[in-house]
Amino acid sequence: MKDKLLTIADALDWARQQLVQSESAALDARVLLAYSLEKPDSFLFTWPDKVLTDEQQVRFLALIARRVAGEPVAHITQVREFWSLPLKVSPATLIPRPDTEILVEQVLQLELPKLHEFGVLDLGTGTGAIALALASEWPNVSVIGIDIQGDAVELAQTNGQALGLSNASFKQGSWFEPVTGQQFSLIVSNPPYIDEQDRHLSEGDVRFEPRSALVAKDHGLADLALIARQAPTYLVERGYLVMEHGYDQGEAVRTLLVEQGFSDVQTLADYCQNDRITLGKWS
Repeated sequence: MKDKLLTIADALDWARQQLVQSESAALDARVLLAYSLEKPDSFLFTWPDKVLTDEQQVRFLALIARRVAGEPVAHITQVREFWSLPLKVSPATLIPRPDTEILVEQVLQLELPKLHEFGVLDLGTGTGAIALALASEWPNVSVIGIDIQGDAVELAQTNGQALGLSNASFKQGSWFEPVTGQQFSLIVSNPPYIDEQDRHLSEGDVRFEPRSALVAKDHGLADLALIARQAPTYLVERGYLVMEHGYDQGEAVRTLLVEQGFSDVQTLADYCQNDRITLGKWS
């Protein structure tokens, strides 16, 4: 392999063969080759017969080796797109998932009371993906993201500055603690919700992500329950709580919200038709 310089088409074909364990081998190959060449994805389709330089090929082979070893593509490139926003990522936070965009889509359809006065709170913000997506859609609305990890807060701040979203700010602390006494029109969260014994924790990209951002006690429901209990204190009347959760937790999360006095409680499916988002109105 090292004795022969590959064309772009050859490199993609070779990489797909190496990445047989990946569910997105073709996409991984394209992203990593474009990253190696420092070119947009469209360049690969425009110039399939272009021969890589020795330096480009050595770099590409090294990146593919890292992916074969299981390292997430987003950690290799240090970037993941969410809601069409390029976000810097790191091993200190979860990698934003496409299914989380369902939460953003649904929130934008809600009738939120006094939104411009009270704003939005994002709990467990991580890279700032949800907060920044909403800040980009509502440039005149204040959005606050909170995370207990200092590295995550710093990363979210960096992303917000890079995107020029001055209406988004980020604070470090445990859940609602940094905003004690404040109220919001909308509270959103993608908290840890995986059971500590879930076998999927030893598979795929999650092996490289922080366990604290994935796992919760009580079969994954502990943090969801805490947010549901405390949210009413921080919501204005007819404000909404919207939370992402596991595919098998819809009924349990609906029960949590109903028990706390939320109305109009409903669960919405993700792109694979699995329960993913539950919301309720505080009244």
